[in-house]
Amino acid sequence: MRLLKSNKTVLLTGCSSGIGYFCAHALHKDGYKVFATCRDAKDVKRLQDEGLHAYRLDLCDSNSIAEALAWVVLQTDAKIDILFNNAAFGQPGAVEDLKRSVLIEQFETNVFGTQELTNVVLPFMRKNGYGRVIYNSSVLGFAAMKYRGAYNASKFAIEGLADTMRLELKGSGIDVVLIEPGPIRSEFRKNALAKFQEHIDIAVSAHKEVYEKTLERLRGSGDAPFTLAPEAVYAVLLKAIEAKKPRIRYAVTFPTKLFGALKRILPDRAMDFILGSVD
Repeated sequence: MRLLKSNKTVLLTGCSSGIGYFCAHALHKDGYKVFATCRDAKDVKRLQDEGLHAYRLDLCDSNSIAEALAWVVLQTDAKIDILFNNAAFGQPGAVEDLKRSVLIEQFETNVFGTQELTNVVLPFMRKNGYGRVIYNSSVLGFAAMKYRGAYNASKFAIEGLADTMRLELKGSGIDVVLIEPGPIRSEFRKNALAKFQEHIDIAVSAHKEVYEKTLERLRGSGDAPFTLAPEAVYAVLLKAIEAKKPRIRYAVTFPTKLFGALKRILPDRAMDFILGSVD
């Protein structure tokens, strides 16, 4: 089933900045019916003032998810063609320094809330006989890097859920797609710094010296190597939306493509050596 752009509805999460913000505006400009969501009311108002259909959605709150979905259903006459699960944040820190509550907070947004939203959207896609569920994953969804354990684990979980759903939804008309970016220019680093300072007790950690360097890196204004603009993600998002048969995975940035290739051919300890050298 192929739909014209003007007839396609796209629900996006995490649209206050970065990838979500850019993609929401770009899709709107390209003729899609865009429904942008974000957690803070002030950001919702800003998006509305910029001409987007926007609504508040907090993935940590089931009631908020239900309210946002009800709004989209009303606006679209129960027709949701594409769901772009973009909202996420990163919690830095060594795994041994991550309290249970910190891990729960990481998973509430990146995994539990994201999947809850997906699960309540799927019945509408099933009824319409068409749908695309697109997860914005990460290179860290298949290549774990040190001091990013909470985020690594959340993206590994998303990849596992997406791969399973793809098998379970075969024949339903609903495609499940993973986008795997590496470094993309956004507010991610600033938000990660805030979470790092909030939850990690640097003074008592065995990783104190590393953390001091981490703080310096997170506070820096320069881009990480191979960083691309959000346009790079939008280019593959558009392919995932418009392709008659979308790919299962779309790699974005050189690190994702490189580590994906190396993971397929190298033994685990060789990959550990390479990934362990990444700051």
